[in-house]
Amino acid sequence: MKINDALVEKLALLARLRFDDVEKIEIKSDLEKMILFVEKLNELDTTGIDPLLHITENSNVFRKDEISGMCSREDALLNAPVKDQQYFKVPKVINKQ
Repeated sequence: MKINDALVEKLALLARLRFDDVEKIEIKSDLEKMILFVEKLNELDTTGIDPLLHITENSNVFRKDEISGMCSREDALLNAPVKDQQYFKVPKVINKQ
């Protein structure tokens, strides 16, 4: 596959990126290197090799969800810089206009 300026511009448009002329040359060079690498991989004989779905043979190890280590509201509020009787007070982050 030949990488040309039109392809770089199309990819930049699809990715919503802007490149100056120097960056376009670098991107074009990088894309050509990637294509050459993939083409080199195509030279390998992979007959009899199963596709790899995961890097390791490990599977998810699940544990039972158990409640532990709770603290009281009073203890939790001890570390609060600003609080009232029941809640942490935080700065307002949503402005209604």
